[in-house]
Amino acid sequence: MFHSIPERMLEVMHDLEHADSKDREDGTPHLERLRQVPPITGRFLALLAAGAPEGVFLEVGTSAGYSALWISLALFGNSRRFFTYELLPEKVRRAQDTFAKTGLGERIELVPDDVQNHFGSFQNIAFAFIDAEKDLYEKCYEPIVSNLVPRGILAADNVTSHKEVLQPFVEHAEGDPRIDSLVVPIGKGVLVARKV
Repeated sequence: MFHSIPERMLEVMHDLEHADSKDREDGTPHLERLRQVPPITGRFLALLAAGAPEGVFLEVGTSAGYSALWISLALFGNSRRFFTYELLPEKVRRAQDTFAKTGLGERIELVPDDVQNHFGSFQNIAFAFIDAEKDLYEKCYEPIVSNLVPRGILAADNVTSHKEVLQPFVEHAEGDPRIDSLVVPIGKGVLVARKV
């Protein structure tokens, strides 16, 4: 999987990594920054997604599409559907550009709306990734977990870097008998939960 990433996708990933680094160095305001996962987390997400069972892929918080590129590696060679939700218009435009440049516009459906408006349409989720405003994590939890297929995977970023805010979310997952979960100390901390 990592040895066969198309050259154009690698170029776009590199450009997004550079833009994210520049945003942080320049002190770009919080909501305007890309705020994407680091490359190591992207690779980890790709491995998780590649091991997911059959079903729909879902991402909450697209930003410019960087993490979606990594997750999309698990789409190659199959007919899985991948939906990613982004609310901020500028980030929607950047993600559309990312997907157009990489030729993934037909594989990834970018939904420019609040994910909460679409909870009723979640079914047969094989893999879900949450990386959005932190107050959304708990709101997304039940609609996602209740619709995960057996052995389906939920991953959530920033659970270590934002521990003071996301600890109740982590504890909720750890106490939920429907899933097995673990906080993985990679990047900014990723909660990985698997439906039993």
